[in-house]
Amino acid sequence: MPQSLDYLKETASQTAGPYVHIGLIPKQAGFDIFENNFTNQLVGPKTRGEKIRIEGKVYDGTGTPLRDVLVEVWQANSEGRYNHPADTQAKKLDPDFRGWGRAGSDFKTGTYEFHTIKPGPVPGRGGKTMAPHVSFWIVARGINIGLQTRMYFSDEEEANAKDPVLNLIEQEKRRQTLIARREEKGGEVVYHFDIHIQGEQETVFLDV
Repeated sequence: MPQSLDYLKETASQTAGPYVHIGLIPKQAGFDIFENNFTNQLVGPKTRGEKIRIEGKVYDGTGTPLRDVLVEVWQANSEGRYNHPADTQAKKLDPDFRGWGRAGSDFKTGTYEFHTIKPGPVPGRGGKTMAPHVSFWIVARGINIGLQTRMYFSDEEEANAKDPVLNLIEQEKRRQTLIARREEKGGEVVYHFDIHIQGEQETVFLDV
């Protein structure tokens, strides 16, 4: 009979530390060890759709920008189709659009950014259409489990009003934490999206 292992203690949990950056975004951390680095560039020169830049900061509960955050995004293309085998829609794939990106916040300013395109609407559960959105995954010091959220677009008011996920959020103030503000800087379309881990402006996170 095997000996009981009840005497063994549970291994202590550990939040994300500096090795996350060395392993996942080594070039930004000063280690050029991969032939092909994952980057914040989701588009190429021939990508179809409106090219945009997403930028923002991730704040802790005291309102301090975090400078060691790892952010990943994934989204549909401009037609509203994901570059994934599970998406079998008749919509066209875009061979010049990756649909997924990874970035670390700037170690000095705490700003993250992604260069991508504005996605099209996608089908949701029960046949309901979801408004154009970008999915986010956030990892940082002090977070035991990666946080999932979404970014919607301020200039898609009609689509946002019908979105089944946004409509699950009863308070309008909380719903607004998922809406990115459209701006134009130097002829470039920029959507500003800050994420608050805790506090009065805490972003709505999703249990995915």
